[in-house]
Amino acid sequence: MNVSVQWEGVYPALLTPFTADDQLDLPLFEKNLHAQLDAGVHGFIIGGSLGEASTLQNDEKIELLTSALAVSNGKVPVLVNIAEQATKQAIARAHEAESNGADGLMLLPPMRYPADSRETVTFFKSIAQETSLPVMIYNNPYDYKIMTTVAMFEELAELPTIQAVKESTRDLTNVTRMRNAFGDRFKLLGGVDTLALEALLLGCDGWVGGLVDAFPQETVAIYELAKAGQIAEALDIYRWFMPLLELDIHPKLVQYIKLAATATGLGSEYVRAPRLPLIGAEREQILNVINTALTKRPVLV
Repeated sequence: MNVSVQWEGVYPALLTPFTADDQLDLPLFEKNLHAQLDAGVHGFIIGGSLGEASTLQNDEKIELLTSALAVSNGKVPVLVNIAEQATKQAIARAHEAESNGADGLMLLPPMRYPADSRETVTFFKSIAQETSLPVMIYNNPYDYKIMTTVAMFEELAELPTIQAVKESTRDLTNVTRMRNAFGDRFKLLGGVDTLALEALLLGCDGWVGGLVDAFPQETVAIYELAKAGQIAEALDIYRWFMPLLELDIHPKLVQYIKLAATATGLGSEYVRAPRLPLIGAEREQILNVINTALTKRPVLV
């Protein structure tokens, strides 16, 4: 029985932990999931960019899904990210996710091909029409070079299963642009950690987070304070958090955030090739950011 996806609150883009011999580290994955649930997150997203989606085998994605569903046990919805180059393959992954119990999907555009507006809309529609699962469109032209515009969302709005947007344009105006165009037709979730509080204050319904993997309690606290109108309290935590949140907007966000999760006991540094673990001065620099923040970590009430 699927859990209803409300598209509100904090949705961690989960890390995929590996062992030293490059296997899935499911016990560590489940440790992180429990920490997320204990902090009060509102959903899980498996196999996103932060989850090293491009390096995962299909059966590994299903293992992660099965594990997350078992830990969640109906408490929060579990979403699977679809990041494929061919429409046929994306549809196959959506079918697999649905048949294995996923509660929803996040869809990326075809990243290796700079699809135009018509092709991108057709790609998203073709997948959404092949599944009964609710869908969140990942709008990230900064990294994926394809912008899903208001005009394109007008076409996508025809499909009731397309329900939400991960807003990662890095243009905060786009939150208001979407609200003006669609009202509450689409749920909006901020997808850039360094703009998360601003996005929430502009009316986003939730936050798809990265540093939440290492700091779930602080992330949830910012969301809950913002929604309660306690802006000054949210801002205090956010300002402390910002040096860490900036680790999310770097090409090596996976290595950086895995290092942060290791420091808080919720992850490991192992990554899958072609990524390599951090070494030398770069590792020391990122550790300094993390350790400095840890020494000033706020006491949450």
